[in-house]
Amino acid sequence: MHANYSCGGFLTQPSGYFSSPFYPGNYPNNANCLWDIEVQNNYRITVVFRDVQLEGGCSYDYIEVFDGPSHSSSLIARVCNGSMGPLISSSNFMSIRFVSDGSITRRGFQANYYSSPSEDNTKLLCLPNHMQASVRRSYLQSLGYSAMDLVISTRNESSQCQPQITASQVLFTIPYSGCGTTEQVDNDTITYSNFLKAAAPSAIIKRKKDLHIHISCKMLQNTWVDTMYIANDTVNINEVQYGNFDVNISFYASSSFLYPVTSNPYYVDLNQNLYLQAEIINSDTSLTLFVDTCVASPYSNDFTSLTYDLIRSGCAKDSTYRSYPQPSPRIVRFQFSSFFFLRRFPSVYLHCKMVVCRANDYSSRCRRGCIVRAKRDVGSHQEVDVVLGPILKRDPRTEKRDLVTSQPSRP
Repeated sequence: MHANYSCGGFLTQPSGYFSSPFYPGNYPNNANCLWDIEVQNNYRITVVFRDVQLEGGCSYDYIEVFDGPSHSSSLIARVCNGSMGPLISSSNFMSIRFVSDGSITRRGFQANYYSSPSEDNTKLLCLPNHMQASVRRSYLQSLGYSAMDLVISTRNESSQCQPQITASQVLFTIPYSGCGTTEQVDNDTITYSNFLKAAAPSAIIKRKKDLHIHISCKMLQNTWVDTMYIANDTVNINEVQYGNFDVNISFYASSSFLYPVTSNPYYVDLNQNLYLQAEIINSDTSLTLFVDTCVASPYSNDFTSLTYDLIRSGCAKDSTYRSYPQPSPRIVRFQFSSFFFLRRFPSVYLHCKMVVCRANDYSSRCRRGCIVRAKRDVGSHQEVDVVLGPILKRDPRTEKRDLVTSQPSRP
């Protein structure tokens, strides 16, 4: 019988390696592992599987490779035995799931991945307050169009809807709530869509193809999906990018949440109440924010080997943790007391995972609150991660010295 194990994870390095549990030993029964790989925008991912030995040739145990998040993306391939690759994504995100049944196990597999730039004629970014779409002028010229021919399809004359034309590209900055952008909601997914077009002048004989560039930014609970594709008579280009929401988090001086703490590091007393506020930085007012997990660590870059849970999966773990009513759906506030780490270590850092949902979606993660999980969550959504700190214990001797030097002089 195998000991406890974990598998899957979120891989963000430009290249790397992963394998089935216990490889090159036999993997366990009833494994369900999910690896999500995300590289930088406008890069693609290539995965190569080597030494694949599974039971039953896909009938019982198998590997699935998805072109994006596993729950919403197309299947690139099923991998079962021998080797396979290279398998290439169409975006900067790929998911790999490994599943085994309840009997008979084999050696498993090892796999390598790497990323490479995508040399496309179009690029799209989903930024906090707007979409940014760019098209190469040389590409437009190859189709017989000038930079001035490309417009937002609604033909909105507002200055914010006009492109910036440079020597090499046509750049559109399109707000989520303007320039004809539409919004569609499907479960936990919010999609903002618009499209650009370049049309040949009306004529009896039409020599140039109409060009339509569809762009959309999808928010899958806590992951951006940026999609751009071109549709005309013969050209069909798909481009997908993934990114994060921006969340701002800071300490406040009191429960009134009027004055943020600007000092860094933040010096506190043992058992002092600490007040935090987090806010979504995004122009869409229909979003809401939820605190899923906050853990403390004495190290700024290690939140696994030695941690203390304040809240996990929406469940308060520390007796001093308290949440406050939200002044708006986009803002969360909570407090806790400085804790025993400050007795053992000189500094403490906080690592919080936030979830973003649609405010009026009553079935979303934000509405479900505390969830008791039997095992580590390996869902395909990446979290909105924020690290705050350091928090240091105040030295009474230093405080007294500062107090003396800061007293106003008497006349």
